[in-house]
Amino acid sequence: MRTTVGWQADRPGTALRRVSFERRDLRADDVAVRVDYCGVCHTDLHAIHALPQTGDARLVPGHEFTGVVTAIGPDVTRFTVGDAAAVGNIVDSCGLCAMCRAGQENFCTEFPTLTYGGTDRHDGSTTLGAYSREYILRDRFAYPLPSDLDPAAAAPLLCAGITVWEPLRALGVSPDTRVAVAGLGGLGHLAVKLAVALGADTTVISRSPDKADDARRLGAHDLILSTDQRQMTAARNRFDVLIDTIAVPHELGPLLGLVALDGTLSQLGHLGPVTLQTMDLLIGRKKLSSAGSGGRPATAAMLEFCAQHNVTADIELMPSARVNDALDRLGQGDVRYRFVLDLSDLS
Repeated sequence: MRTTVGWQADRPGTALRRVSFERRDLRADDVAVRVDYCGVCHTDLHAIHALPQTGDARLVPGHEFTGVVTAIGPDVTRFTVGDAAAVGNIVDSCGLCAMCRAGQENFCTEFPTLTYGGTDRHDGSTTLGAYSREYILRDRFAYPLPSDLDPAAAAPLLCAGITVWEPLRALGVSPDTRVAVAGLGGLGHLAVKLAVALGADTTVISRSPDKADDARRLGAHDLILSTDQRQMTAARNRFDVLIDTIAVPHELGPLLGLVALDGTLSQLGHLGPVTLQTMDLLIGRKKLSSAGSGGRPATAAMLEFCAQHNVTADIELMPSARVNDALDRLGQGDVRYRFVLDLSDLS
């Protein structure tokens, strides 16, 4: 076993604490990655809040990170020690089902092994995440990090980035596509950057007028205030693709009203129950879809695309010792647009 150091949550409402814990020895197809930078995702916050109040509830969050390969198993050929690597929220899958064979390991029918809170497919242990100095995983779920990408600002690409890239590519976004992005947060700002880089005419939908300058800086052509009924009415049936990154429960009807004939609303932010009127879909043959993470081919393609087009997250970099400040501020929406932890202070 290998000993590392990280930040552990024990109970909801309590601060994460620095702990030492063990990682497994490398298997034949494993790589060990020194974690340099890890993004702070809303999923981390939800997972901490979902911890039980009693019992053994060890949780080390973190599932979008970059670092350097420090060791490899004997069967590994894709990496050598010293290579820059990036890892997302999936670290294994069955590899045999139709989804895995199609390169959609994120939809593995046996369920993919998550970077934290998942179940290891070999020994049944619970995976512990990347708010830590070292991570060990199957090599095929680590990705070479292009040298053109800043490793700190690239870390959120491995969760937030691939989450919005998946529907943008699946829906064929191109220079002929009119795209709207609802919500300008951790997901939304990357959806804007990627849609713009794909050449699409891109608009932000927000309830915050103070996001207008940011929307234009990110490359958006317009901002629609969702609280202004005149603006919403003027934009009816305008967009071929609407990427909904709003993280709280909300009505889908007003957003569907903005979708064009045969267009698609892709709902990414809120993963709970939704209510809608069938007529909101019927009039215009509109489609409602969703997506989550991405398979190995899509993740590799996204990283290469981001390197070619200089797309990274807008981040606030913090030493990992301030992880509790980052989580508190994230819960209050006080971030533009992604916290990233510098794990070097765990050395």
